[in-house]
Amino acid sequence: MRTPLASTARDGLKIAVVGGFGVGKTTLVRSVSEIRPLNTEETMTQAGVGIDDARSADGKTTTTVAFDFGRITLNEEMVLYLFGAPGQERFWFLWERLFAGTLGAVVLVDPRRLEESWYAIDRLEHHGMPFVLARNNFGAPEHTLDEVRDALSLPADIPMVDCDARSREDCKSVLISLVNHLYALSFAREQAL
Repeated sequence: MRTPLASTARDGLKIAVVGGFGVGKTTLVRSVSEIRPLNTEETMTQAGVGIDDARSADGKTTTTVAFDFGRITLNEEMVLYLFGAPGQERFWFLWERLFAGTLGAVVLVDPRRLEESWYAIDRLEHHGMPFVLARNNFGAPEHTLDEVRDALSLPADIPMVDCDARSREDCKSVLISLVNHLYALSFAREQAL
């Protein structure tokens, strides 16, 4: 069911969802969006063999070739826009444009392939963009969040949460974690003045 944008909406807030290939970014945007998300999923073809490595993404037959877009109404005047970035290296150039005007980001990671998170973390740190890390669990986690933090060399002030990208409630919790992190950073800056 389509939820129309309220005529009273005045402020749009933008959040990016980034991460490696096949970690669940499209699924997260679909799970939490109040509208049918715009997505640019295309069937993976022979042309991508040797370019996109789908071996680590079990059963993946489609891939995002531009971005995903979803929306959540926060109140009568504020809406949250979600932009899911493509994970393959050949589309990373799009990330710079997606970051423009973004308040913060969710780095979605597959705990079986943590090494695919480095680029996303590096780009966000390069831009000075606040982010939270969400571990998309594909079964019972093998490592604690602290072990994941150590493996990714993340500072203690970066929030980390567990989620299942197929669960609307889990995805809402991830976004709430990011909003709380953004609020805490804003409050700390105000106190420093």
